[in-house]
Amino acid sequence: MSRISPSRRLVLGVLSATMLMTILDGSIVTVAMPAIQRDLGFAPAELSWTVNAYLVAYGGLLLLAGRLGDLIGRRSMFLVGNVVFTAASLLAGAATGPGALIGARFLQGVGSAMASAVVLGILVTTFTDAAERAKAIGVFSFTGAAGASLGQVLGGVLTDALGWNYIFLINVPIGVVTIALAVRALPADQGLGLSAGADVLGALLVTAGLMLGIYAVVQIERYGLRSLWFGAVSLVLLAGFLVRQSTARTPLMPLRIFRSRAVAGANLVQVLTLGAMFAFQVVVALFMQQVLGYDALGTGLAMLPAALCIAGVSLFVSPRLMTRFGARAVLPAGLVLLIGAMAWLARVPVDARYVTDLLPVMVLVMGAGLVLPSLTTLGMSDARSDDAGLVSGVFNTSQQVGMAAGVAVLSTLAASRTQGLLAGGAGEAVALTGGYRLAFTVSLALLVSALAVALLVLRRPRSDAERTDVEQADGERAAALRPEGL
Repeated sequence: MSRISPSRRLVLGVLSATMLMTILDGSIVTVAMPAIQRDLGFAPAELSWTVNAYLVAYGGLLLLAGRLGDLIGRRSMFLVGNVVFTAASLLAGAATGPGALIGARFLQGVGSAMASAVVLGILVTTFTDAAERAKAIGVFSFTGAAGASLGQVLGGVLTDALGWNYIFLINVPIGVVTIALAVRALPADQGLGLSAGADVLGALLVTAGLMLGIYAVVQIERYGLRSLWFGAVSLVLLAGFLVRQSTARTPLMPLRIFRSRAVAGANLVQVLTLGAMFAFQVVVALFMQQVLGYDALGTGLAMLPAALCIAGVSLFVSPRLMTRFGARAVLPAGLVLLIGAMAWLARVPVDARYVTDLLPVMVLVMGAGLVLPSLTTLGMSDARSDDAGLVSGVFNTSQQVGMAAGVAVLSTLAASRTQGLLAGGAGEAVALTGGYRLAFTVSLALLVSALAVALLVLRRPRSDAERTDVEQADGERAAALRPEGL
Protein backbone atom coordinates (compact mmCIF):
# COMPACT_ATOMS: atom_id res chain seq x y z
CA MET A 1 0.00 0.00 0.00
CA SER A 2 1.27 3.43 -0.90
CA ARG A 3 2.43 5.69 1.89
CA ILE A 4 0.73 9.02 2.48
CA SER A 5 3.10 11.93 2.00
CA PRO A 6 3.76 14.26 4.97
CA SER A 7 1.83 17.15 3.38
CA ARG A 8 -1.23 15.02 2.77
CA ARG A 9 -0.87 13.46 6.21
CA LEU A 10 -1.21 16.96 7.67
CA VAL A 11 -4.34 17.57 5.59
CA LEU A 12 -5.80 14.29 6.85
CA GLY A 13 -4.98 15.23 10.44
CA VAL A 14 -6.74 18.59 10.09
CA LEU A 15 -9.85 17.05 8.53
CA SER A 16 -9.99 14.25 11.09
CA ALA A 17 -9.57 16.65 14.01
CA THR A 18 -12.51 18.71 12.80
CA MET A 19 -14.75 15.67 12.41
CA LEU A 20 -13.68 14.40 15.83
CA MET A 21 -14.76 17.68 17.44
CA THR A 22 -18.03 17.62 15.52
CA ILE A 23 -18.96 14.08 16.54
CA LEU A 24 -17.77 14.51 20.10
CA ASP A 25 -19.89 17.62 20.45
CA GLY A 26 -22.99 15.73 19.46
CA SER A 27 -22.68 13.28 22.37
CA ILE A 28 -20.40 14.78 25.00
CA VAL A 29 -23.17 16.98 26.41
CA THR A 30 -25.49 14.13 27.36
CA VAL A 31 -23.64 13.04 30.51
CA ALA A 32 -23.20 16.64 31.67
CA MET A 33 -26.90 17.51 31.43
CA PRO A 34 -27.70 17.00 35.15
CA ALA A 35 -24.87 19.36 36.15
CA ILE A 36 -25.93 21.92 33.52
CA GLN A 37 -29.53 21.79 34.74
CA ARG A 38 -28.44 22.29 38.34
CA ASP A 39 -26.05 25.19 37.68
CA LEU A 40 -28.05 27.13 35.06
CA GLY A 41 -31.57 26.47 36.31
CA PHE A 42 -32.93 24.72 33.23
CA ALA A 43 -36.56 23.65 33.36
CA PRO A 44 -36.89 19.91 32.61
CA ALA A 45 -38.66 20.61 29.29
CA GLU A 46 -35.87 22.96 28.19
CA LEU A 47 -32.91 20.76 29.06
CA SER A 48 -33.06 18.59 25.93
CA TRP A 49 -32.42 21.68 23.84
CA THR A 50 -28.79 21.67 24.93
CA VAL A 51 -28.57 18.72 22.50
CA ASN A 52 -31.41 19.49 20.10
CA ALA A 53 -30.31 23.05 19.27
CA TYR A 54 -27.01 21.66 17.99
CA LEU A 55 -28.67 18.85 16.02
CA VAL A 56 -31.25 21.09 14.34
CA ALA A 57 -28.66 23.59 13.13
CA TYR A 58 -26.12 20.96 12.15
CA GLY A 59 -28.45 18.63 10.30
CA GLY A 60 -30.42 21.44 8.70
CA LEU A 61 -27.47 23.31 7.22
CA LEU A 62 -25.20 20.51 5.99
CA LEU A 63 -26.54 20.35 2.45
CA LEU A 64 -26.58 24.13 1.97
CA ALA A 65 -23.08 24.47 3.45
CA GLY A 66 -21.74 21.74 1.17
CA ARG A 67 -23.04 23.46 -1.94
CA LEU A 68 -21.82 26.88 -0.81
CA GLY A 69 -18.40 25.31 -0.35
CA ASP A 70 -18.40 24.39 -4.05
CA LEU A 71 -19.43 27.94 -4.96
CA ILE A 72 -17.14 30.03 -2.74
CA GLY A 73 -14.35 27.50 -2.19
CA ARG A 74 -14.27 24.51 0.16
CA ARG A 75 -11.15 25.73 1.96
CA SER A 76 -12.84 29.05 2.80
CA MET A 77 -16.00 27.32 4.03
CA PHE A 78 -13.94 24.95 6.17
CA LEU A 79 -11.95 27.77 7.79
CA VAL A 80 -15.00 29.98 8.47
CA GLY A 81 -16.87 27.02 9.92
CA ASN A 82 -14.04 26.24 12.33
CA VAL A 83 -13.85 29.88 13.42
CA VAL A 84 -17.61 29.96 14.10
CA PHE A 85 -17.49 26.64 15.98
CA THR A 86 -14.51 27.69 18.12
CA ALA A 87 -16.08 31.06 19.02
CA ALA A 88 -19.40 29.37 19.82
CA SER A 89 -17.61 26.86 22.07
CA LEU A 90 -16.15 29.76 24.05
CA LEU A 91 -19.62 31.30 24.38
CA ALA A 92 -21.09 27.98 25.50
CA GLY A 93 -18.42 27.50 28.15
CA ALA A 94 -19.05 31.02 29.46
CA ALA A 95 -22.87 30.76 29.42
CA THR A 96 -24.62 31.87 32.60
CA GLY A 97 -28.20 31.03 31.68
CA PRO A 98 -30.32 28.62 29.62
CA GLY A 99 -30.91 31.04 26.74
CA ALA A 100 -27.23 31.82 26.32
CA LEU A 101 -26.25 28.16 26.29
CA ILE A 102 -28.96 27.12 23.83
CA GLY A 103 -28.00 29.99 21.52
CA ALA A 104 -24.33 29.03 21.70
CA ARG A 105 -25.19 25.40 20.99
CA PHE A 106 -27.17 26.43 17.90
CA LEU A 107 -24.18 28.48 16.74
CA GLN A 108 -21.91 25.49 17.35
CA GLY A 109 -24.18 23.49 15.06
CA VAL A 110 -23.89 26.17 12.37
CA GLY A 111 -20.09 26.13 12.55
CA SER A 112 -19.94 22.34 12.56
CA ALA A 113 -22.18 22.16 9.50
CA MET A 114 -20.03 24.65 7.60
CA ALA A 115 -16.81 22.81 8.34
CA SER A 116 -17.87 19.17 8.18
CA ALA A 117 -20.06 19.56 5.07
CA VAL A 118 -16.98 20.08 2.89
CA VAL A 119 -14.59 17.70 4.65
CA LEU A 120 -15.19 14.75 2.35
CA GLY A 121 -15.05 17.02 -0.69
CA ILE A 122 -11.59 18.17 0.37
CA LEU A 123 -10.54 14.60 1.14
CA VAL A 124 -11.45 13.13 -2.26
CA THR A 125 -9.87 16.02 -4.14
CA THR A 126 -6.67 15.66 -2.15
CA PHE A 127 -6.29 11.87 -2.06
CA THR A 128 -6.67 10.84 -5.70
CA ASP A 129 -4.68 7.59 -5.72
CA ALA A 130 -7.06 4.67 -5.00
CA ALA A 131 -4.86 2.97 -2.39
CA GLU A 132 -3.94 6.25 -0.73
CA ARG A 133 -7.58 7.33 -0.62
CA ALA A 134 -8.63 3.99 0.91
CA LYS A 135 -6.10 4.45 3.69
CA ALA A 136 -7.16 8.07 4.28
CA ILE A 137 -10.84 7.12 4.42
CA GLY A 138 -9.97 4.34 6.88
CA VAL A 139 -8.32 6.85 9.21
CA PHE A 140 -11.16 9.31 8.73
CA SER A 141 -13.83 6.67 9.46
CA PHE A 142 -11.96 5.53 12.56
CA THR A 143 -12.01 9.12 13.80
CA GLY A 144 -15.77 9.22 13.46
CA ALA A 145 -16.25 5.91 15.24
CA ALA A 146 -13.81 6.93 17.98
CA GLY A 147 -15.63 10.22 18.50
CA ALA A 148 -18.94 8.42 18.96
CA SER A 149 -17.38 6.04 21.49
CA LEU A 150 -15.36 8.65 23.40
CA GLY A 151 -18.01 11.35 23.73
CA GLN A 152 -19.89 10.08 26.75
CA VAL A 153 -16.76 8.89 28.60
CA LEU A 154 -14.87 12.15 28.02
CA GLY A 155 -17.92 14.19 28.98
CA GLY A 156 -18.16 12.40 32.30
CA VAL A 157 -14.45 12.76 33.06
CA LEU A 158 -14.36 16.50 32.26
CA THR A 159 -17.58 17.24 34.12
CA ASP A 160 -16.48 15.40 37.26
CA ALA A 161 -12.90 16.74 37.24
CA LEU A 162 -13.30 20.34 36.04
CA GLY A 163 -16.98 21.20 35.61
CA TRP A 164 -19.45 21.07 32.71
CA ASN A 165 -18.04 24.29 31.18
CA TYR A 166 -14.92 22.45 30.10
CA ILE A 167 -16.74 20.08 27.76
CA PHE A 168 -17.08 23.21 25.60
CA LEU A 169 -13.94 25.11 26.53
CA ILE A 170 -11.71 22.19 25.56
CA ASN A 171 -12.73 22.86 21.95
CA VAL A 172 -11.16 26.33 21.99
CA PRO A 173 -7.44 25.42 21.99
CA ILE A 174 -8.11 22.46 19.68
CA GLY A 175 -10.01 24.74 17.31
CA VAL A 176 -7.30 27.39 17.28
CA VAL A 177 -4.61 24.82 16.46
CA THR A 178 -6.79 23.24 13.78
CA ILE A 179 -7.43 26.60 12.12
CA ALA A 180 -3.72 27.47 12.14
CA LEU A 181 -2.77 24.13 10.60
CA ALA A 182 -5.60 24.31 8.07
CA VAL A 183 -4.38 27.70 6.79
CA ARG A 184 -1.02 26.10 6.13
CA ALA A 185 -2.06 22.66 4.91
CA LEU A 186 -5.29 22.87 2.93
CA PRO A 187 -4.93 23.46 -0.82
CA ALA A 188 -6.52 26.61 -2.20
CA ASP A 189 -9.55 26.19 -4.44
CA GLN A 190 -11.25 28.91 -6.42
CA GLY A 191 -14.89 27.84 -6.27
CA LEU A 192 -17.45 28.17 -9.05
CA GLY A 193 -18.80 31.55 -7.95
CA LEU A 194 -22.21 32.22 -6.44
CA SER A 195 -23.71 32.83 -9.88
CA ALA A 196 -23.33 29.11 -10.61
CA GLY A 197 -25.89 28.21 -7.96
CA ALA A 198 -27.48 31.35 -6.55
CA ASP A 199 -30.88 29.77 -5.92
CA VAL A 200 -32.12 31.72 -2.91
CA LEU A 201 -35.60 30.18 -2.91
CA GLY A 202 -34.10 26.69 -3.11
CA ALA A 203 -31.77 27.48 -0.21
CA LEU A 204 -34.68 28.66 1.95
CA LEU A 205 -36.80 25.61 1.11
CA VAL A 206 -34.12 22.99 1.81
CA THR A 207 -32.83 24.65 4.98
CA ALA A 208 -36.31 25.13 6.44
CA GLY A 209 -37.36 21.63 5.39
CA LEU A 210 -34.34 19.91 6.90
CA MET A 211 -34.42 21.92 10.12
CA LEU A 212 -38.13 21.25 10.59
CA GLY A 213 -37.61 17.56 9.82
CA ILE A 214 -34.81 17.23 12.37
CA TYR A 215 -36.96 19.16 14.88
CA ALA A 216 -39.83 16.72 14.32
CA VAL A 217 -37.55 13.74 14.93
CA VAL A 218 -35.87 15.03 18.09
CA GLN A 219 -39.24 16.09 19.58
CA ILE A 220 -41.07 12.82 18.93
CA GLU A 221 -40.41 11.56 22.46
CA ARG A 222 -41.99 14.69 23.93
CA TYR A 223 -44.92 15.25 21.55
CA GLY A 224 -45.50 11.76 20.17
CA LEU A 225 -47.71 11.61 17.09
CA ARG A 226 -48.23 15.39 17.18
CA SER A 227 -44.67 15.81 15.97
CA LEU A 228 -45.74 14.14 12.72
CA TRP A 229 -47.36 17.42 11.70
CA PHE A 230 -43.93 19.04 11.72
CA GLY A 231 -42.63 16.09 9.72
CA ALA A 232 -45.43 16.50 7.17
CA VAL A 233 -44.66 20.20 6.67
CA SER A 234 -40.97 19.28 6.33
CA LEU A 235 -41.78 16.80 3.55
CA VAL A 236 -43.85 19.42 1.72
CA LEU A 237 -40.96 21.91 1.89
CA LEU A 238 -38.43 19.32 0.70
CA ALA A 239 -40.74 18.27 -2.14
CA GLY A 240 -40.99 21.92 -3.13
CA PHE A 241 -37.21 22.11 -3.07
CA LEU A 242 -36.89 19.15 -5.45
CA VAL A 243 -39.42 20.71 -7.83
CA ARG A 244 -37.51 23.97 -7.67
CA GLN A 245 -34.22 22.22 -8.44
CA SER A 246 -35.68 20.56 -11.51
CA THR A 247 -36.73 23.93 -12.97
CA ALA A 248 -34.20 26.48 -11.66
CA ARG A 249 -31.69 27.89 -14.15
CA THR A 250 -28.88 27.66 -11.60
CA PRO A 251 -30.03 24.98 -9.12
CA LEU A 252 -28.52 24.84 -5.67
CA MET A 253 -28.46 21.04 -5.87
CA PRO A 254 -28.26 19.64 -9.42
CA LEU A 255 -30.41 16.50 -9.30
CA ARG A 256 -28.02 14.70 -11.65
CA ILE A 257 -25.93 13.65 -8.65
CA PHE A 258 -28.62 11.11 -7.75
CA ARG A 259 -28.37 9.41 -11.13
CA SER A 260 -25.30 7.72 -9.69
CA ARG A 261 -26.24 4.36 -8.17
CA ALA A 262 -23.21 4.67 -5.90
CA VAL A 263 -24.28 8.04 -4.47
CA ALA A 264 -27.98 7.16 -4.09
CA GLY A 265 -27.35 3.64 -2.80
CA ALA A 266 -24.61 4.60 -0.34
CA ASN A 267 -26.77 7.31 1.21
CA LEU A 268 -29.74 4.97 1.59
CA VAL A 269 -27.60 2.23 3.15
CA GLN A 270 -26.07 4.81 5.48
CA VAL A 271 -29.48 5.98 6.74
CA LEU A 272 -30.54 2.40 7.49
CA THR A 273 -27.22 1.38 9.05
CA LEU A 274 -26.73 4.38 11.31
CA GLY A 275 -30.35 4.28 12.37
CA ALA A 276 -29.78 0.68 13.46
CA MET A 277 -26.43 1.33 15.11
CA PHE A 278 -28.04 3.71 17.60
CA ALA A 279 -29.15 0.50 19.32
CA PHE A 280 -25.52 -0.38 19.92
CA GLN A 281 -24.14 3.08 20.69
CA VAL A 282 -26.79 4.07 23.24
CA VAL A 283 -29.23 1.24 24.03
CA VAL A 284 -26.48 -1.20 24.99
CA ALA A 285 -25.05 1.37 27.40
CA LEU A 286 -28.50 1.92 28.92
CA PHE A 287 -29.00 -1.83 29.28
CA MET A 288 -25.68 -2.24 31.10
CA GLN A 289 -26.42 0.61 33.49
CA GLN A 290 -30.16 0.25 34.12
CA VAL A 291 -30.46 -3.56 34.05
CA LEU A 292 -27.02 -4.95 34.88
CA GLY A 293 -26.06 -2.16 37.31
CA TYR A 294 -22.82 -0.97 35.67
CA ASP A 295 -21.61 2.53 36.56
CA ALA A 296 -20.48 5.05 33.92
CA LEU A 297 -16.81 4.02 34.11
CA GLY A 298 -17.67 0.33 34.01
CA THR A 299 -19.86 0.89 30.95
CA GLY A 300 -17.08 2.73 29.17
CA LEU A 301 -14.58 -0.02 29.90
CA ALA A 302 -17.07 -2.70 28.84
CA MET A 303 -17.51 -1.01 25.46
CA LEU A 304 -13.78 -0.40 24.98
CA PRO A 305 -13.23 -3.69 23.06
CA ALA A 306 -15.71 -2.48 20.45
CA ALA A 307 -13.80 0.76 19.93
CA LEU A 308 -10.51 -1.16 19.67
CA CYS A 309 -11.93 -3.65 17.16
CA ILE A 310 -13.43 -0.90 15.00
CA ALA A 311 -10.14 1.01 15.18
CA GLY A 312 -8.06 -1.98 14.12
CA VAL A 313 -10.32 -2.85 11.19
CA SER A 314 -10.74 0.77 10.01
CA LEU A 315 -7.03 1.55 10.12
CA PHE A 316 -5.40 -1.68 8.98
CA VAL A 317 -7.86 -4.13 7.43
CA SER A 318 -10.40 -2.03 5.54
CA PRO A 319 -7.92 -0.06 3.36
CA ARG A 320 -6.26 -3.28 2.17
CA LEU A 321 -9.52 -5.05 1.44
CA MET A 322 -10.98 -2.07 -0.43
CA THR A 323 -7.83 -1.63 -2.49
CA ARG A 324 -7.84 -5.30 -3.46
CA PHE A 325 -11.57 -6.10 -3.80
CA GLY A 326 -13.33 -2.73 -3.99
CA ALA A 327 -15.80 -1.07 -1.63
CA ARG A 328 -18.79 -2.81 -3.21
CA ALA A 329 -17.43 -6.20 -2.15
CA VAL A 330 -16.30 -5.11 1.33
CA LEU A 331 -19.57 -3.39 2.32
CA PRO A 332 -21.76 -6.55 2.46
CA ALA A 333 -19.15 -8.38 4.53
CA GLY A 334 -19.21 -5.60 7.12
CA LEU A 335 -23.02 -5.55 7.18
CA VAL A 336 -23.11 -9.33 7.78
CA LEU A 337 -20.90 -8.85 10.86
CA LEU A 338 -23.19 -6.08 12.16
CA ILE A 339 -26.23 -8.27 11.54
CA GLY A 340 -24.56 -10.97 13.63
CA ALA A 341 -23.94 -8.47 16.44
CA MET A 342 -27.55 -7.26 16.47
CA ALA A 343 -28.94 -10.82 16.27
CA TRP A 344 -26.85 -11.67 19.34
CA LEU A 345 -28.24 -8.65 21.19
CA ALA A 346 -31.84 -9.44 20.21
CA ARG A 347 -31.71 -12.51 22.48
CA VAL A 348 -29.90 -10.89 25.42
CA PRO A 349 -31.25 -12.22 28.78
CA VAL A 350 -32.15 -10.08 31.76
CA ASP A 351 -29.25 -11.63 33.73
CA ALA A 352 -26.75 -11.25 30.88
CA ARG A 353 -23.11 -12.09 31.51
CA TYR A 354 -20.50 -9.92 29.92
CA VAL A 355 -18.21 -12.66 28.55
CA THR A 356 -20.93 -14.76 26.92
CA ASP A 357 -23.68 -12.24 26.11
CA LEU A 358 -21.95 -8.90 25.45
CA LEU A 359 -18.28 -9.45 24.60
CA PRO A 360 -19.10 -11.32 21.34
CA VAL A 361 -21.14 -8.27 20.31
CA MET A 362 -18.19 -5.98 21.01
CA VAL A 363 -16.10 -8.09 18.65
CA LEU A 364 -18.70 -8.44 15.88
CA VAL A 365 -19.24 -4.68 15.64
CA MET A 366 -15.81 -4.58 14.02
CA GLY A 367 -18.03 -4.73 10.93
CA ALA A 368 -18.51 -0.99 11.33
CA GLY A 369 -14.82 -0.65 10.46
CA LEU A 370 -15.63 -2.15 7.07
CA VAL A 371 -19.02 -0.52 6.50
CA LEU A 372 -18.19 3.12 7.22
CA PRO A 373 -15.11 3.41 4.97
CA SER A 374 -16.91 1.51 2.19
CA LEU A 375 -19.94 3.80 2.35
CA THR A 376 -17.73 6.88 2.34
CA THR A 377 -15.82 5.62 -0.69
CA LEU A 378 -18.99 4.77 -2.62
CA GLY A 379 -20.85 7.89 -1.55
CA MET A 380 -18.07 10.12 -2.90
CA SER A 381 -16.90 7.95 -5.82
CA ASP A 382 -18.79 9.84 -8.54
CA ALA A 383 -18.22 13.33 -7.14
CA ARG A 384 -16.98 15.83 -9.72
CA SER A 385 -14.65 18.70 -8.98
CA ASP A 386 -17.52 21.18 -9.22
CA ASP A 387 -19.89 19.36 -6.86
CA ALA A 388 -17.65 17.47 -4.38
CA GLY A 389 -18.78 19.76 -1.56
CA LEU A 390 -22.45 19.20 -2.39
CA VAL A 391 -22.03 15.41 -2.52
CA SER A 392 -20.16 15.62 0.80
CA GLY A 393 -23.01 17.67 2.27
CA VAL A 394 -25.61 15.17 1.06
CA PHE A 395 -23.60 12.29 2.56
CA ASN A 396 -23.26 14.01 5.92
CA THR A 397 -26.94 14.96 5.89
CA SER A 398 -28.03 11.35 5.39
CA GLN A 399 -25.73 10.44 8.27
CA GLN A 400 -27.48 12.88 10.59
CA VAL A 401 -30.95 11.87 9.40
CA GLY A 402 -30.12 8.21 10.05
CA MET A 403 -28.83 8.83 13.56
CA ALA A 404 -31.66 11.22 14.51
CA ALA A 405 -34.31 8.82 13.20
CA GLY A 406 -32.65 5.94 15.06
CA VAL A 407 -32.70 7.90 18.32
CA ALA A 408 -36.37 8.84 17.93
CA VAL A 409 -37.81 5.58 16.65
CA LEU A 410 -35.84 3.03 18.67
CA SER A 411 -36.02 4.90 21.98
CA THR A 412 -39.78 5.44 21.52
CA LEU A 413 -40.40 1.77 20.71
CA ALA A 414 -38.27 0.61 23.65
CA ALA A 415 -40.03 2.96 26.08
CA SER A 416 -43.47 1.93 24.82
CA ARG A 417 -42.67 -1.78 25.14
CA THR A 418 -41.27 -1.26 28.63
CA GLN A 419 -44.38 0.62 29.78
CA GLY A 420 -46.58 -2.13 28.38
CA LEU A 421 -44.68 -4.83 30.26
CA LEU A 422 -44.74 -2.82 33.49
CA ALA A 423 -48.49 -2.37 33.14
CA GLY A 424 -48.79 -6.14 32.72
CA GLY A 425 -47.05 -6.75 36.04
CA ALA A 426 -43.48 -7.45 34.90
CA GLY A 427 -40.58 -6.42 37.10
CA GLU A 428 -38.55 -3.36 36.19
CA ALA A 429 -35.49 -5.26 34.97
CA VAL A 430 -37.62 -7.65 32.89
CA ALA A 431 -39.63 -4.76 31.41
CA LEU A 432 -36.53 -2.75 30.53
CA THR A 433 -34.90 -5.78 28.93
CA GLY A 434 -38.04 -6.42 26.89
CA GLY A 435 -38.00 -2.85 25.62
CA TYR A 436 -34.33 -2.98 24.72
CA ARG A 437 -34.71 -6.34 22.96
CA LEU A 438 -37.45 -4.84 20.78
CA ALA A 439 -35.06 -2.02 19.85
CA PHE A 440 -32.38 -4.58 18.98
CA THR A 441 -34.84 -6.59 16.87
CA VAL A 442 -35.94 -3.54 14.88
CA SER A 443 -32.28 -2.62 14.40
CA LEU A 444 -31.64 -6.12 13.09
CA ALA A 445 -34.41 -5.62 10.52
CA LEU A 446 -32.89 -2.29 9.45
CA LEU A 447 -29.48 -3.88 8.93
CA VAL A 448 -30.96 -6.72 6.88
CA SER A 449 -32.67 -4.07 4.74
CA ALA A 450 -29.36 -2.25 4.37
CA LEU A 451 -27.70 -5.47 3.19
CA ALA A 452 -30.47 -6.01 0.62
CA VAL A 453 -30.00 -2.48 -0.74
CA ALA A 454 -26.24 -2.94 -0.86
CA LEU A 455 -26.57 -6.17 -2.86
CA LEU A 456 -29.25 -4.89 -5.25
CA VAL A 457 -28.39 -1.22 -5.77
CA LEU A 458 -24.65 -1.13 -5.15
CA ARG A 459 -23.73 -4.17 -7.20
CA ARG A 460 -20.86 -3.65 -9.61
CA PRO A 461 -22.08 -2.22 -12.97
CA ARG A 462 -21.87 -4.60 -15.93
CA SER A 463 -19.77 -2.11 -17.87
CA ASP A 464 -17.06 -2.58 -15.26
CA ALA A 465 -17.33 -6.38 -15.28
CA GLU A 466 -13.76 -6.90 -16.36
CA ARG A 467 -12.46 -4.78 -13.48
CA THR A 468 -11.38 -6.67 -10.40
CA ASP A 469 -11.10 -3.46 -8.44
CA VAL A 470 -13.87 -0.90 -8.72
CA GLU A 471 -11.64 1.70 -7.14
CA GLN A 472 -9.52 1.66 -10.31
CA ALA A 473 -12.43 3.36 -12.02
CA ASP A 474 -12.79 5.75 -9.10
CA GLY A 475 -9.10 6.57 -9.35
CA GLU A 476 -9.45 7.43 -13.03
CA ARG A 477 -12.42 9.72 -12.33
CA ALA A 478 -10.52 11.30 -9.46
CA ALA A 479 -7.71 12.43 -11.76
CA ALA A 480 -9.93 15.32 -12.77
CA LEU A 481 -10.40 16.23 -9.12
CA ARG A 482 -6.72 16.82 -8.36
CA PRO A 483 -6.26 20.40 -7.08
CA GLU A 484 -3.71 22.68 -8.58
CA GLY A 485 -0.23 22.14 -7.21
CA LEU A 486 -0.74 18.52 -6.06
